[in-house]
Amino acid sequence: MRFLTVLAFWLAAVPTFAEEIGSVDTVWKLLGANHKIVVEVFNDPKIEGVSCFISRAKTGGISGSLGLAEDTSDASIACRQVGPIKFRAELKEGEEVFDRRASILFKRVQVVRFFNAERNTLIYLTYSDRLIEGSPKNSISAVVIRPWVE
Repeated sequence: MRFLTVLAFWLAAVPTFAEEIGSVDTVWKLLGANHKIVVEVFNDPKIEGVSCFISRAKTGGISGSLGLAEDTSDASIACRQVGPIKFRAELKEGEEVFDRRASILFKRVQVVRFFNAERNTLIYLTYSDRLIEGSPKNSISAVVIRPWVE
């Protein structure tokens, strides 16, 4: 029983995984994979009825194919209400809801969530960070919470 409790806590704390929707090549590489823009979708792990679509750069070439390259900090996000919104757990301001490695060790692309109660709106911010210094490149999306009409 204790194991299940620990496992449930760990799973709740881990940011969600994304499903790849598709990609387009941006630079042809003779050796290794081409540079790409990848489009992924993920559901907010604590809010049923919200999905976010993120596009991000993925470095190709030999180093990219081996997982050794550092991706650029370019990313864009669009989040939408896709069903009735239900809060599954208590929200924390600036809580990470998505995380993807952008280099072998030090760089990540991530999405954090904020809630603006005055406007009844969820705000999702994507940006990249490094162990030492992040990038100012970022993108936001807002989802106004409304009744769902089918």
